[in-house]
Amino acid sequence: MDGSLSQLIVFLAAAAIAAPLGRRCGVGSIIGYLVAGIVIGRTGFGVMAGDQAQLHNFAELGVAMFLFLIGLELRPRRLWALRYAVFGAGGAQVLATTVAFTLLALYSELSFGTSLLIGLAISLSSTAFSLQALEERGELTTRHGRLAFSILLFQDIAAIPMIVLVGFLAAANGGEAPSLMAFFKGLAVITAIVLAGRFVLNHVYAIIAKTGVREGMTASALLTIVGVAYLMHLVGMSPALGTFLAGILLADSEYRHQIESDIAPFEGLLLGLFFMTVGMALNVGLLLSEPGQILMVVALIVAIKAAILYGVGRWQELKPYSARKLALTVSQGGEFAFVLLTAGAAGHVVDQKLADSLAVAVTLSMGVTPLLLMADDFYTRRFKSKPEPQFDSLPKKDGHVVIAGFGRFGQITARILRANRIPFTALDISPDQVNFVNQFGNKIYYGDASRLGILEAAMTREARAFVLAIDDVEASIRTAQILRQHFPDVPVYARARNRQHVHQLLDLGIENIERETFLSALDLTRDVLRGLGMTDKRTRFIIETFKESDEKRLYEDYKIQSDLERLRVRALKQSQELEELFAQDVVETSDPERPKSQRSASSLEASAPSPG
Repeated sequence: MDGSLSQLIVFLAAAAIAAPLGRRCGVGSIIGYLVAGIVIGRTGFGVMAGDQAQLHNFAELGVAMFLFLIGLELRPRRLWALRYAVFGAGGAQVLATTVAFTLLALYSELSFGTSLLIGLAISLSSTAFSLQALEERGELTTRHGRLAFSILLFQDIAAIPMIVLVGFLAAANGGEAPSLMAFFKGLAVITAIVLAGRFVLNHVYAIIAKTGVREGMTASALLTIVGVAYLMHLVGMSPALGTFLAGILLADSEYRHQIESDIAPFEGLLLGLFFMTVGMALNVGLLLSEPGQILMVVALIVAIKAAILYGVGRWQELKPYSARKLALTVSQGGEFAFVLLTAGAAGHVVDQKLADSLAVAVTLSMGVTPLLLMADDFYTRRFKSKPEPQFDSLPKKDGHVVIAGFGRFGQITARILRANRIPFTALDISPDQVNFVNQFGNKIYYGDASRLGILEAAMTREARAFVLAIDDVEASIRTAQILRQHFPDVPVYARARNRQHVHQLLDLGIENIERETFLSALDLTRDVLRGLGMTDKRTRFIIETFKESDEKRLYEDYKIQSDLERLRVRALKQSQELEELFAQDVVETSDPERPKSQRSASSLEASAPSPG
């Protein structure tokens, strides 16, 4: 117990210090985590070698969660649209890199099996390092960011047959050949994940959401990821690939934003732990004993892969600036290289010392990635006065509106937006309301809009407007507070239940406010007056005068809302003034000889603040 707690304290302290310090120094959180891992690995801090291996396996859940969250953002239709980039650019990169390093290893007088293993291992890049670097720099949505993701996705897919191929290479050296049963097990697991994601998971989340137990949703989301990762691990396949697939299948779920918000904190901590375990596994002794040779291998890995990736980028019609960014982002070795090298050493395909040296070189190449990107930024600022644009030009109509609360108020807004083909993301905390509304063709998502994670998942920062239509006053105010604090530039249009709610929203600086029943009550009163025999002109005058007077009083009361006695006096005064105004209007209407200027003067004098 003491040992476990001490290790937990060490890793939490490292996470709390390393990432912010790395960001502060300008090298990024990844380098911070790597350095922290190296320090922990060299000093021990109570972490034994066996513990390091177990920690690394546990930390891989962070990579699995990272890919799961990316899958949540990629609907199947979007993934299908990326198929040419995935198999075209990804396939070209893996093939070209494998051939290049296989030939280089053959030139170094290694056997064909060893050379092929080295080529395959180095052709794979680190999904975690590359995508985390892109996310930190805000480049995941750029053209080179999307192409990098496509290439990394193909690599994760290609890693599966590569592992099988290493088994055959080991069999050629006297080992046991892989059986077809393993292949069919993998196919069965993938099929089970697809079927569960398509037909089961959404119903499970709906049942749990109805209970209203927030930690139940969090636990079910974590269970999905851990369960899928475990199944993929059992059949010797990539857990990250399995969770990515599960994320894609839940991308159209109305619970997507809630799941994303619940998973994000765990993903960040475990991904940081993964980077630290990579640093801990670095064989510093081997690096110190053969620094020149290992650093030369690192340079070859980064240079050759970068050159191939730059060519692939230009082939995919990226401009030179974007192609260079792609090349530097994905030029490192990957965590699957460790898997292939370990399997190859166990099957006597590659010498153990050579495998260890290559593992050190791959680890160092990961750490080089953020530094290369920093150097490229410096070069761009120093020598390029007008860098090429990184982002696609998005048409104005692609901006969306976020609607928080999808009851009777929010639905009217949504129907009008849809009729005008304005995209929107609707959130509601009631699972019953979500399920009911979805039956009528309106796509809304289950999520608590008063939580920052949910608003970030709904991409509120990029929204053209935010409609605050939450029925519960306290939840509405909490949401408004988060909006003003974290998204001050997003225009907010709020629905208020009563005058006090309006005043609370005004306190937060929200000015576009409509009381939910005020206008409908005026419309009904207009019909009542007409039914009582009043003329349309008289009715219109009464309603418009009352509306103007009440709205003026609403905002003037805001200035003295803490003085109840003054509010009471003003309410009585307004009621009396309105009675006098309407009585005076009856006299003026019945006396057509009275000058119009006097009538107008009377009306203006009587339009003082009044109760309502």
